Amino acid sequence: MVTTAPEQTSQQAKEQALVLWFEEVGLADISWVGGKNASLGEMIQQLTSKGIRVPTGFATTAYAYRYFIEKAGLQEKLRRLFADLDVEDVNNLRERGKQARNLILNTPFPPELQSAIATAYLKLCQRYGNKSQLCEGVGPDYQEQCEQFSQEIDVAVRSSATAEDLPDASFAGQQETYLNVSGVQGVLEACHRCFASLFTDRAISYRQNRNFDHFEVALSVGVQKMVRSDLACSGVMFSIDTETGFRNAALITAAYGLGENVVQGAVNPDEYFVFKPTLKQGFRPILDKRLGSKDIKMVYDIGGSKYTKNVSVPAEERSQYALTEEEILQLANWACLIEDHYSQVRGTYTPMDIEWAKDGITNQLFVVQARPETVQSQKAASVLRTYRLQGTSEVLVRGRAVGEMIGQGQARVILNVNKIDLFQAGEVLVTNKTDPDWEPIMKKASAIITNQGGRTCHAAIIAREMGIPAIVGCGDATKVIKTGQEVTVSCAEGEEGRVYAGLLPFEVQETTLKNLPRTRTQILMNVGNPEEAFSLAAIPCDGVGLARLEFIITNHIQVHPLALVHYDTLEDELVKAEIAQLTALYQNKPLFFVDKLAHGIGRIGAAFYPNPVVVRLSDFKSNEYANLLGGRQFEPHEENPMIGWRGASRYCDPNYSAAFALECEALKRVRDEMGLTNVIPMIPFCRTPDEGRKVLAEMAKHGLERGKNGLQVYVMCEIPSNVIFADDFSKVFDGFSIGSNDLTQLTLGLDRDSALVAHIFDERNEAVKRMVQIAIKAAKKYGRKIGICGQAPSDYPEFARFLVEQGIDSISLNPDSVMKTLLNIAQVEESSSAMGLIEEIAKVQ
Repeated sequence: MVTTAPEQTSQQAKEQALVLWFEEVGLADISWVGGKNASLGEMIQQLTSKGIRVPTGFATTAYAYRYFIEKAGLQEKLRRLFADLDVEDVNNLRERGKQARNLILNTPFPPELQSAIATAYLKLCQRYGNKSQLCEGVGPDYQEQCEQFSQEIDVAVRSSATAEDLPDASFAGQQETYLNVSGVQGVLEACHRCFASLFTDRAISYRQNRNFDHFEVALSVGVQKMVRSDLACSGVMFSIDTETGFRNAALITAAYGLGENVVQGAVNPDEYFVFKPTLKQGFRPILDKRLGSKDIKMVYDIGGSKYTKNVSVPAEERSQYALTEEEILQLANWACLIEDHYSQVRGTYTPMDIEWAKDGITNQLFVVQARPETVQSQKAASVLRTYRLQGTSEVLVRGRAVGEMIGQGQARVILNVNKIDLFQAGEVLVTNKTDPDWEPIMKKASAIITNQGGRTCHAAIIAREMGIPAIVGCGDATKVIKTGQEVTVSCAEGEEGRVYAGLLPFEVQETTLKNLPRTRTQILMNVGNPEEAFSLAAIPCDGVGLARLEFIITNHIQVHPLALVHYDTLEDELVKAEIAQLTALYQNKPLFFVDKLAHGIGRIGAAFYPNPVVVRLSDFKSNEYANLLGGRQFEPHEENPMIGWRGASRYCDPNYSAAFALECEALKRVRDEMGLTNVIPMIPFCRTPDEGRKVLAEMAKHGLERGKNGLQVYVMCEIPSNVIFADDFSKVFDGFSIGSNDLTQLTLGLDRDSALVAHIFDERNEAVKRMVQIAIKAAKKYGRKIGICGQAPSDYPEFARFLVEQGIDSISLNPDSVMKTLLNIAQVEESSSAMGLIEEIAKVQ
């Protein structure tokens, strides 16, 4: 489609060139063509050979901008204009910015600059002008458009400042971009407007606040062949998790039409997470897929007075993912290649912020921009800051959480950027969406709430950069929340952000991660919520000792697995309708359970990879299963569910085995398709060794054969019979995890939820400790791993000390107890070593 590139310009000629082709520039040329254009040239030169497609084009140079400013004598006029600039005064900023832009727009380009731009554009038209290639395969609906653009091609005209896309300053969206520009005159006008946009209000404010000299920064303009994503989809991807800084996941967002809506936060896009380490090994590790509303799309406004327009997306398309799984994986692979290349060039880890587009005519994917990510990559890794809400109230609105902080204050609802001068420092900004024109007040906000947008929109990017909590995509925040209302904005409870009524108390904990001791005893973590896994992975530990499926089933699936297996025969029509709504994307209803469970397990497994992640298979009691959608039709009534039909006894039972098969299928997908072989399944409430063997046989029927592909299977040690027959259980399973809660109840014969006997419940009881001691000794005898995942070590330092003294392999703790118990155990091990040394010396003497 593209002919041979123009001949390379010599180094000396570059310095005084008015225009350079992307093929002629790279990362070393930011001072000439700005970060955006230098990055495009770098990818075209270095990464197209690796399969990454980047549309080509040309850039006006910094020399061209300075030549224009100098020839017209504009610098002195601009300096006089900015002599009394006050960026804190919104009206002063607005007036100075308007005058500066008018000054540039009313000054014509020098003839030689006009000629250079026009000549380059016409050459670009020739390079893309082969009608037979450009129009090949185009249907009759687009034939007329194709004929028009085969002569004067459509281009994107983007600003690229020489100070932008630096590792510690993004300058994202500070200058203008124009899409679907065609014709020499159209390109010249768009370039002129880009020059003027160096002095948008937000750009002036951003430079001033970051101490960049307005007259040291120059502007380059990139003119790039458009990708016809107006006929398909586009979006943004990061090679790092934008909220937690987790390095091993790529986040991809996607919506229909041109990409400006995603960047500006005008739509709520689809979101996809992909795990990079096993992707590079050839696996298919899509960790999560979230459907966005995608209610509008930006398309070409052919024949109109504007370049583009927004139109509604048909309901049928909104309810589908914009990308196929193959396309998700291809984009994630490209994110890895781009990140690896930039990291190598810069000599330091460089996560990337990348814009992509899919051409609706050729169905090919393209990368149209790439820049270093500028927030998470700059955070110090030596301090872990954790926010924790200490109260609750009415939840006013919910949306996508940005950052992991909590903010609060009086709300200020502003629907029009012209009213931003009403905003007061410390207020919570509530609006429909933001763009760079809102930035002068965003830095003053205690939190930001928007109706629209996803986690890669403008509001999200700026909130992260400024260290402000934000909740985006709330839908109706501007209607629900009133100006002057006191609110608390919590982004510290997972991926869902919540706006609470009132000023709730919260605490901020800071943990220094430097010089932490290493312990012989493995310190593991208990994890329930997959959405918190990436964040929790920042806490130093050796893996996960207990990942509970119950949280995933209750919160992400909500449906009884047998209600999905037997969906057509459900008796309750209201329940059936509710399940139909939840599973609207799935004709095969059981696949909904498998997908959601695999994504949840996969996310936890990925967060702590390659460390072990022990996943306890479902351990609901019958009364708890009955509370799931459709559950009452399939669950018996039991007088004492605690010691009833739960755990292993369900898995082989004909009345439940079809549901257990779904758990096995999800686990197999995590290990075999995602490549997360660090995930270790664990069987709960297994009463006898024979029952354990039956469960293993059932798992093998579904492709989970113990010993194959490194598969280990653990068992919970939570029933006295697990201790009494520990020798026999050691021959069936690869390891044990002591569940001290149930083991204490069943050893002492009490129900800890009964107020009449709850005071007797104590894991430190000598009978319980004896049970633990026997179990550890038996596991050691047979070379089996043994750990504990109950609450006791978190609550009682003396119990943790007892476990260490018994030689337990691992202790799994609640996240908020990890650091405290780690230090305690290190001290115990140190004193035990010292005591052992004293005893050895005494023996010698």
